[in-house]
Amino acid sequence: MNQNVFIELVNPFKDKVFRLAKRLLTSTEEAEDATQEVMVKLWNKKENLEEYNNVEALAMTMTKNYCLDQLKSKRAGNLQLVHNNYTDREPQLDKKLEDSNSLEWVEKIINQLPEQLQLLIQLRDVEQYEFEEIAKIVNMNETAIRVALSRARKKIRESMVNAHSYGIK
Repeated sequence: MNQNVFIELVNPFKDKVFRLAKRLLTSTEEAEDATQEVMVKLWNKKENLEEYNNVEALAMTMTKNYCLDQLKSKRAGNLQLVHNNYTDREPQLDKKLEDSNSLEWVEKIINQLPEQLQLLIQLRDVEQYEFEEIAKIVNMNETAIRVALSRARKKIRESMVNAHSYGIK
């Protein structure tokens, strides 16, 4: 496999690799390093990539594992999810403020979830991966993923309802 073929193969998902690394590591610089490390590992496996059914799933698994290793080595206890892909079409200022507060609150709730649930929410709800792909990346069965996501979403919903009921901002 030459360099051009490799680039054509990894180009469609390299941004997803970066976003996952950014979610897990929170630092842009560390995420760039992680992305580069995963790409180098893929390049070193370039002759054997045809053996894999889904190179993207392999790359995402490698990214997850690399980032978790980095976090363990730093003994980082808290992961921070940052919701960057929110776009707004210039609503009124009060609506912007309310939306911002809601996003911050959801982020706080998600940060309180276990690491595994944070990763599942990232892969399914943000990156829009199919359950089959997520199952390969996190090495879980699809039913367990669906149940875990359902419970996590329910917890987020309940926390949001409670926050709005008590006027917590």
